[in-house]
Amino acid sequence: MATTEIDTLIIGAGPTGLGAAKRLQQLNAPYLLVDSAPEAGGLASTDVTPEGFLFDVGGHVIFSHYAYFDDCINEALPGKDDWYTHERVSYVKSRGFWVPYPYQNNISVIPVEDQAKAVDGLIDAALTRARTPDVKPKTFDEWIVRQMGEGIADLFMRPYNFKVWAVPTNLMQCSWLGERVAAPNLKLVVQNVLHKRTAGNWGPNATFRFPARDGTGGIWKAVARTLSPNALRLGSGNAVTAVDGVGKVAKLADGSSIKYKHLISTMPVDHLLDIVTLPNVEPLKKAAKEGLVFSSTHVVGVGFRGAPPEDIKGMCWLYFPEDDCPFYRCTVFSLYSPYNVPDKSKKTATIQHADPSIAVKDKSEREGPYWSLMFEVSESHLKPVDQASLMADTIQGAINTGLCRAEDEVVSTYHRRFDHGYPTPSLGREDALKVVLPGLRDADILSRGRFGSWRYEVGNQDHSFMLGVEAVDNVLFGGLEMTLTSPDYVNGRANTERRLK
Repeated sequence: MATTEIDTLIIGAGPTGLGAAKRLQQLNAPYLLVDSAPEAGGLASTDVTPEGFLFDVGGHVIFSHYAYFDDCINEALPGKDDWYTHERVSYVKSRGFWVPYPYQNNISVIPVEDQAKAVDGLIDAALTRARTPDVKPKTFDEWIVRQMGEGIADLFMRPYNFKVWAVPTNLMQCSWLGERVAAPNLKLVVQNVLHKRTAGNWGPNATFRFPARDGTGGIWKAVARTLSPNALRLGSGNAVTAVDGVGKVAKLADGSSIKYKHLISTMPVDHLLDIVTLPNVEPLKKAAKEGLVFSSTHVVGVGFRGAPPEDIKGMCWLYFPEDDCPFYRCTVFSLYSPYNVPDKSKKTATIQHADPSIAVKDKSEREGPYWSLMFEVSESHLKPVDQASLMADTIQGAINTGLCRAEDEVVSTYHRRFDHGYPTPSLGREDALKVVLPGLRDADILSRGRFGSWRYEVGNQDHSFMLGVEAVDNVLFGGLEMTLTSPDYVNGRANTERRLK
């Protein structure tokens, strides 16, 4: 088979790979991007059920720390009618109450006995910090207790984070936290409890955008359309099966080869290490095996006929720390865009009522309106998932938590499992990355992206895209990769230095 020669080869057409390609095209630098999927998007894709319900492959919304990222997606989707803008309305379901997010700032809503536990813990934590100002927590669990106390730790933070990560908080480090977790203000929390009021929105995604059509995946297909089609190779034949790191040759599933000068890989770095040939690869594999941890993610979608319960109308995404449901997060996906569900004129048959013991009396195809929920469930060897019963367990959990009613008509279902779902900030992560990433870089291989560089704190869509952009600048000009090396810095400012035009 033929061999292609190119300056920069990019593996993966998700946000990171597309960011690298966009920057190379802007700089008129030759490149080739390959992906085994038929369309661009990667872990930011969108699937469509046979009934016409859209479900993202995870909870994605658009908010940005970078002007360059904004430039690129606005170029791809430039119209006002291409987007909806939402104010985040998020809650935690705790002890039967909807507690505004973040939980730790809104304990005024929970039962009085739980408020007392939470406030006691907050006071103890404040006293501990005052007495030991130089002590730095080593684990996520130590950080939780030091910032919030045992009360909030047991009521919310420990159970919720185990459901998210499928790893106990004492096996996670805490350097990743930054803007991801709100540290409560003791005075404000106590004032809110006394005055029975709640705190306002917190965090970088308090306002967010969502594409009007085609889900999150539509963004990345649109970005891909701004690239030269001659530089894109998508489809199963373009899966990279082996990388000769010495000869700088990648072999593809269709038998062809690509000789490169620089390689930007966005595949999971543990997978890359399994297929790359390098003299020093065994120490890299050992470091990755010992230090890099991940959990799998199940995305479950349910399409309903009718209208959502009044309790959740207007809510965006919701958190579930308790064991009355298998999911840790639910998104009211039909809220983001009316095009996420079929038009009301479309006729569908009822598969079942949410409570399957209720008989379906009318099995004919009927019109809508429609609405939908998207759920996320984590899995690991510490938290196994019964896939055979997951759909039934999820729908029952939705009933248990008030997300739907027993009589609601289910007209569409969706389930997809992602082996690599969350890159865990494990205790050994930093030691592993200090070996793996430089070891690959010595061979002109930059492993970047959500699982390419394994940093959850810079794993959102804007971060992922910019990891690719900055990797290109590093390859071509020796530029600093601030998103990779300094997450707190880029997350704490408006990054306007780099622009598309």
